[in-house]
Amino acid sequence: MKTGKDILRLGKYMGLLLMLLAVSCVTEFQPEAVSIPPSLIVEGQVTDQAGPYSIKLTRTANYSFKSLNLLETGAIVTISDNLGNKETLKETLTGGTYETASLRGVVGRSYKLAIQTKAGKRYESDTEVLPAAPPILKLYYEYTKEAGEANLTKSQGWDVYLDTKDPEVTGNYYRWTWTHFEFTSVCFKRELANGSLTGLGCCSNCWDITRCYNCISISSDVNINGQAISRQFISRVPYKSKSKYYLEVQQQAISKGAYNFWKSVRQLTGNTGGLFDAAPSIVRGNIHCVSDPAEMVYGYFGATGVSEQYINVDRIDGQGVPDVDPPVIVPVPSTCVACENNLYRTPNKPRWWQF
Repeated sequence: MKTGKDILRLGKYMGLLLMLLAVSCVTEFQPEAVSIPPSLIVEGQVTDQAGPYSIKLTRTANYSFKSLNLLETGAIVTISDNLGNKETLKETLTGGTYETASLRGVVGRSYKLAIQTKAGKRYESDTEVLPAAPPILKLYYEYTKEAGEANLTKSQGWDVYLDTKDPEVTGNYYRWTWTHFEFTSVCFKRELANGSLTGLGCCSNCWDITRCYNCISISSDVNINGQAISRQFISRVPYKSKSKYYLEVQQQAISKGAYNFWKSVRQLTGNTGGLFDAAPSIVRGNIHCVSDPAEMVYGYFGATGVSEQYINVDRIDGQGVPDVDPPVIVPVPSTCVACENNLYRTPNKPRWWQF
């Protein structure tokens, strides 16, 4: 006859056996690798502002190389207009990026990009007419606190807005972007084992650059032709310092093709995987492979009119202590590091810098 202890022990053994059976019946899910043929990606535009203009060429890698695109080096890249002017771009030392030397876009002219890769494949863009951008009439900001955010410092911010007026003619399309410059005295830093930061100073004046990479702010005049565009949201400035926040804002006049391209990109990147989200689709631009029409090409070459303004957002009235970044300890004495001139940092003083 089994005692209560025997029954309890048997119950434990049966529970363990069921767990083992359950585990043995589960097969680990190994998703199939998704891959697309190596395809060219083109990024760049011509504007009516002073150059140089950059065309970046990369090529998609196998899916096993996650978030990696390969630089397309050694290509011959040219930009031409409808008056017969043509310029061959020069590849930068970093490779994969090609820059103009003297070209400057002119409103009303049309432009085309042509590419011949090192492998001999030829690509061309559709022709893009460069439209004029209306001026930015007003650039301003408002202090706000986000509801529901428990942390007072993080809830604070300054929302930047723009006012402009759409021209009377129909068929105008817009995109808004911004760039933030911040003076830095540290050109190299690394994190120590204890979590603190150490670094080296800059050999010259230097500014860190934060750009509007992931925001896609676009609009058309379909419903507001000839009317004022008021309180167009540009960016939210964080409370990370009491100092002024320097922001350069671009109002871009783009083509209908560019508008549809960015609209598709925004829709694709904005999907959250909900039940009623549109299925992911391939966003094609205006670049085509001339030597192989069936080949997929990604990206967009645009001709863009630009209107620019700057604003210094005063954060002196922020409440409490700013959400500052950890300090960087620079040994004294120490060597200095040259300030690189790239997308994220520059030794060149921003055009409206006043500090």
